[in-house]
Amino acid sequence: MHGRNREDIYPGLEVDIILKKDQRSGKKTRGIVKDLLTSSPYHSRGIKVRLEDGQVGRVAEIVEE
Repeated sequence: MHGRNREDIYPGLEVDIILKKDQRSGKKTRGIVKDLLTSSPYHSRGIKVRLEDGQVGRVAEIVEE
């Protein structure tokens, strides 16, 4: 599932994000959501989040168990 709708993302969720420095390559970083940084209900490039380890990026994909 993509990470463009804010309602689909919540703290504690495992996601793959794309960090600002990795936007060109598309390299994904996996982690657990700590904070949601985008306030709008939808964002075309993905909702911006902060992971528990402090990294910030846009959600590329929600990890399904």
